[in-house]
Amino acid sequence: MNNNINFLKRLKKIIPSHIQPKFKYEKELLTWNYQQGELFSKYIIQKNKKMKKKYILEKSGIGKLHINCSFKNYIIQHTGHKKALLLSKNYARKFNTINSNFIFLGKSGTGKSHLAIAIGNYLILKGKNIFIITISNLMLNIKKSFNNTNKNFTEEKIINHLSTVDLLILDEIGIQTESKYEKIIIHQIVTRRTSERKPIGILSNLNYQEIQKVLGTHIMNKIKLKNSLCLNFFWNSYKE
Repeated sequence: MNNNINFLKRLKKIIPSHIQPKFKYEKELLTWNYQQGELFSKYIIQKNKKMKKKYILEKSGIGKLHINCSFKNYIIQHTGHKKALLLSKNYARKFNTINSNFIFLGKSGTGKSHLAIAIGNYLILKGKNIFIITISNLMLNIKKSFNNTNKNFTEEKIINHLSTVDLLILDEIGIQTESKYEKIIIHQIVTRRTSERKPIGILSNLNYQEIQKVLGTHIMNKIKLKNSLCLNFFWNSYKE
């Protein structure tokens, strides 16, 4: 404070008389300094938030094809689309309070991936960590870890990461080979997440009976706990 006052006094002595300084009084200078400090602080906070969101997005597993998926650009052609959009929006907005999972079932091209990633993108903007991965890529990464010397790339590290993100979305359930080992991995992830009250999203081209056969009744019962959202996308593809 004293530095600002002394600076203003020295400034008044050296500037020509025909030039009027922006601040006539020490209080005005101090107020301006305070306001500039607040503006700079807000700028730094916003910049850090943007950097954090960018980092979360880069680590989310969302590909370039779906990176711009949102609730706003979801195309509505019939009441099924409208209902799916409404319920997906509601899920995202109440994410912090409902603590539930979601299951989107239906054939390819019906919009289930769009809405799942729209949920993910919405949560990223809220500072949440989300991760989406296909079952085939998950198993490929785990198999790669077997012969990897990197201690940060092990089966346990992979499963731990998938078990701790705010929302995990497992895609293409049912396309995998349905091996016993895959079921064990999925069971571990689902069990860890449900015990830690971490929501999980499931995407599949199968119907409910088929996916229950693939995953098993025990896993499905864990996923369907409480107010889980289960949507059927069994209508024509956008491409048809």
